[in-house]
Amino acid sequence: MTAVEPPEHVRSTFGLREEAPVPLGNWDGGWRLGDVVLSPVTDHARAAWSAKVRETLRVDGLRLARPVRATDGRYVVSGWRADTYLEGVPEPRHDEVVSLSLRLHQVTERLERPRFLAAQPVAPWVDVDVFAAADRAAWEAVPLRTLKMGGALPATSPDGDRSLTLITQLSTLRKPITTPAQLVHGDLFGTVLFSGNFAPGLTDITPYWRPAPWAAAVIVVDALSWGGGDDGLLERWGDLPEWPQMLVRAVMFRLAVHALHPRSTPEAFPGLARTADMIRLML
Repeated sequence: MTAVEPPEHVRSTFGLREEAPVPLGNWDGGWRLGDVVLSPVTDHARAAWSAKVRETLRVDGLRLARPVRATDGRYVVSGWRADTYLEGVPEPRHDEVVSLSLRLHQVTERLERPRFLAAQPVAPWVDVDVFAAADRAAWEAVPLRTLKMGGALPATSPDGDRSLTLITQLSTLRKPITTPAQLVHGDLFGTVLFSGNFAPGLTDITPYWRPAPWAAAVIVVDALSWGGGDDGLLERWGDLPEWPQMLVRAVMFRLAVHALHPRSTPEAFPGLARTADMIRLML
């Protein structure tokens, strides 16, 4: 959560001058102003894309935060976006999140690939570059080859080195897949909001161009590694296309994030390593 309140000119441009900002803990540093949330934006193109998609997207059994345009029609003003406020908090209802993922991606299948997803990460890196690099590492023939060839592989920690070793080992277990890539939300774990009997809520879409079962696999990997999910998650969703191969790529992705992200902590590694071991036994 950012300690910096939305500037007065931003509030004014979104028509929120009279509202007092209240900090929120589960909106990526957002501040609530009445029925609207202002959130800081780290990538303008992705924020504008997400807002445009969420403006018209309809998914059964899902509440979506709708963008609130500025008085001049913009989605983003001076690094801030505005969305309708949704009641709810994340809860460890992992199977429900996977089920939501499947419904969401039946709808997003028709969306075109945003051009920014094809861009190479460039220095100086920001968070979005770390995740883009980690995503490539999980899918390219030689993990992290693109970064190594460009001399962009940053120094890492002891547990980061162990992550890189695991990535190399897991990469030998990959097999070609045939499930087509599409637009998916690749960060659903911990971002879905639950509130009583209301449908689950979603405040944003983090886009990746990967098969829909991969996005479900990322949820399962996150739940097993850090969310207290039960081991049965691996088997309960085993009917999804090419499930073991989606899982191995999902855990490689998370291991790469752990190795590359400057704010990774050693405490996060044991859960990932355990999940990697369980997935290895399935292959």
